[in-house]
Amino acid sequence: MTPSLTDHLLTADGVTVRFGGLVALKDVHITVPPGSVVGLIGPNGAGKTTLFNVLSGLITPDTGTISSKGHRLSGLRPYHLANHGISRTLQGLNLFPGMTVLDNVMTGGERLAKTGLFTMLTGLGRFERDERALRGRAMAVLDELGIAHVAGAYPSTLAYGVQKRVALARALVNEPELLMLDEPAGGLSSEELAELATRIRDLRERMSVLLIEHHMDLVMDVCDHIVVLNFGAVISEGPPDVVRNDPAVTAAYLGSAEESDDE
Repeated sequence: MTPSLTDHLLTADGVTVRFGGLVALKDVHITVPPGSVVGLIGPNGAGKTTLFNVLSGLITPDTGTISSKGHRLSGLRPYHLANHGISRTLQGLNLFPGMTVLDNVMTGGERLAKTGLFTMLTGLGRFERDERALRGRAMAVLDELGIAHVAGAYPSTLAYGVQKRVALARALVNEPELLMLDEPAGGLSSEELAELATRIRDLRERMSVLLIEHHMDLVMDVCDHIVVLNFGAVISEGPPDVVRNDPAVTAAYLGSAEESDDE
């Protein structure tokens, strides 16, 4: 059965973004159904990051709406994402260098932290209980990703691939319904890429995933549905086999390569 619009975890409908005279996105539509992995691809400058930033509340579109499960997310801001069951990783790691791995991961658990400001400041009430629960959840996610043994380490002492897993753990600790991954394969080795592909497929069992990625092998391997942007507009979408064989997609990427050669 095809999910209805009220089932979709995230929907962008008619999104247009202009920066001065430049149209960065033009009437873009994208949906993320439950239990799916949706890939967002396109040549450099296609508008992928702009769309991700719109979906994250970092950019307000000139026209169009963003909704989750049929409810319009008016005035969406990044700090609202957790309350809508959405977590996002960034292209950069954005880990706090002066905090341990465990503490970094715990900073992502705002949806699970029910304690109010007063009890946090005074230490009264349920603060200690909530803090223990969040710490336990963070350790469980680190263990799931195979890095519980570095919980007490500082990010700068770890290999880049391990730091990427710490950033992923921080996004997962909130137990999101939708995980947005911004170029998760960047800087990873072949072995780490294979592990990432397995992890994304496993995550689909309990959440949806929306990812921007340049690594086409990963996209074609893990995605159920792919949306292709070029010059801010959707030029193709569908299952991997459909997108892979679409002449418009081939032309977009070849054109990008030729332009790069000319520069």
